[in-house]
Amino acid sequence: MARDRNRGVHPRVPELQRQLADGHIDRRSFLRTTTLLGVSAAAAYAMAGVPAPAWADGMNMPFPKDDPKARMGGILKVGMQVQKMEDPATYSWVEMSNQTRHIIEYLAMTGPDNITRPMLAESWEASDDLKTWTFHLRKGVLWHNGDEFVADHVVWNVERWLDPALASSNVGLSTFSAMREDSGKKDDKGKPIMVGRKGAVEAVDKHTVRFNLSKPVLSVAEDCYNYPTAILHPSFKAPLNDNPIGTGPFTLAELKPKDRCILKRVTKTTDGKDFTYWGGKVYLDEIHYYNFDEDNQLTAFASGDIDAIYEFGIEQYELAKALEGNIIAARTAQTLCCRMRVSEKPFDNKKLRQAFITACDNSVYRDLVFQGGGDIGENHHVAPVHPEYYALAPLKRDVAKAKQLLAEAGYPNGVSVTIDVGNTDGPWHQTVCEIMRDQVKDAGIDLKINVIPPSKYWEIWDKTPFGATAWTHRPLGTMVLSLGYRQGVPWNESAYDNPEFDKALDVAESIFDVEKRRAQMAKVEKILQDDAVMVQPVWRPVFTIAGKKVHGYPPHPTQYHQFNKVWIG
Repeated sequence: MARDRNRGVHPRVPELQRQLADGHIDRRSFLRTTTLLGVSAAAAYAMAGVPAPAWADGMNMPFPKDDPKARMGGILKVGMQVQKMEDPATYSWVEMSNQTRHIIEYLAMTGPDNITRPMLAESWEASDDLKTWTFHLRKGVLWHNGDEFVADHVVWNVERWLDPALASSNVGLSTFSAMREDSGKKDDKGKPIMVGRKGAVEAVDKHTVRFNLSKPVLSVAEDCYNYPTAILHPSFKAPLNDNPIGTGPFTLAELKPKDRCILKRVTKTTDGKDFTYWGGKVYLDEIHYYNFDEDNQLTAFASGDIDAIYEFGIEQYELAKALEGNIIAARTAQTLCCRMRVSEKPFDNKKLRQAFITACDNSVYRDLVFQGGGDIGENHHVAPVHPEYYALAPLKRDVAKAKQLLAEAGYPNGVSVTIDVGNTDGPWHQTVCEIMRDQVKDAGIDLKINVIPPSKYWEIWDKTPFGATAWTHRPLGTMVLSLGYRQGVPWNESAYDNPEFDKALDVAESIFDVEKRRAQMAKVEKILQDDAVMVQPVWRPVFTIAGKKVHGYPPHPTQYHQFNKVWIG
């Protein structure tokens, strides 16, 4: 629990307790921050004076307590897109990570309550300046081949992520960007090639890993549950499905992309020894994923072919209510970014981008698309559910100003542009773009909508001049901003490059005080909003459903599947 086992909790924890008592921070912020500083979830809930949910069971585990009514055995059948399992460090779909999540695991795990708990690590501690983070790994954790999980394995993974040749999105996260430095070399576009800094990650001993960062970062533990940060065995060679060695309770038995993914519980290591899973009881014998696109997952559930699904859309909500199942809804930071690639014509013209955005009315999408569910987007990719969110002045549509900006951009007679739409989360993407098309038409902008298959969209999502890209939930706004908008990071689909933004985000990530960090985020959000990179119209609610015989099915705003304590009645 402690920053230093001999010295007690991190010195910032008493400060947080005073802020909570004085009403300067809410319980949600207190719980999140104290657990990031190494306090156990159970202790944090006790400090806050509220009952701990099942996910804070006092056992320093990331999973709920065992259910005394649970039955061992059975197969859970889930409807979801079944995808390739190449290299987890370069995954760009949550579905891929769900297929993988029960095989390979993470240093930490962020639960449905947005609290981050130890996973392969049993605890961590941060230095007073938040630049040095020490992870104490669980002892006795075995890989499926019989090897013991040790600190050198974590070092190997982190150093691999930092290698620019891999192009892992992990380098966009605050933690791992603070482990890089300029190599002195340039890429073919003249940008600095960033490499891992010597000594940024070290094995202190067999079960202790230390991160040495170049700047303060509070979200280190949260970053370690971003889905491409799963810890691989050092023998890994892509694709993962050829040799799926992990520490999790399941292994891969069969994979046929666009058809099925079969996971079976591990009972023996590959060298013939008994395998005991470190995480306690796991009830299911097998997990089967069967390939269904989002628009027909609910139909498959209704037919009885599957026990649960990845998601269904708002347009299917009435059907879901009529079915024998438990509907699970979550308020999220999932969104659609209709983003313009600022390095490509005509979107390299800032006034044109500003004209487009000014012609839009973000306030209508929530009602028209999600029947009032979700939250209004503000074109800066920080959601009201994010703890550091700062509420800027509401955006207002101004058609006359949009026409003026369009003329100043060199298009006094209007302009025609095309947006690529893959409907990767369902047909609501296209609906959003159709509403947008009707709005911008009033300003003289002819928006054409090019609908393409989801798989084709993900081939061009980071290249198309104008695209509608779905982004999943992340627990922090700073996390998604670092992944998507810092100069040169792999997932910067808009090619955004503003040193002022990067610097302001660095400052926000280094501020411990919740209110001060939120105030700094006002500057971060405003810079991105004013640069008119995207129309980000709505934060969507997420809906899924599980059968009545499925128990312990965990809701999660990221739609991450963690079925360790799921059982079939």
